[in-house]
Amino acid sequence: MSHDTKTKLVYMANQIATFFKSQPQSEAAQGVATHINKFWDPRMRRQLFEILENEENGLDALVLQAAPLIRKPEPVTH
Repeated sequence: MSHDTKTKLVYMANQIATFFKSQPQSEAAQGVATHINKFWDPRMRRQLFEILENEENGLDALVLQAAPLIRKPEPVTH
């Protein structure tokens, strides 16, 4: 994954988190996860999980909180 792609996905995930911070705290992480599950294709979610593997990934704390609720796509087989 290119640095550009990673930067764009982190930016997009953080924008989603910023929106859901206006929701009640008990619903915010679920809102982030639901949005990503609904609108991000499996390739994007797969790349997000690759980003999550790095400790210093630039992701908002709310994205990190939502991560266990995001559906992990099947690995790509060639």
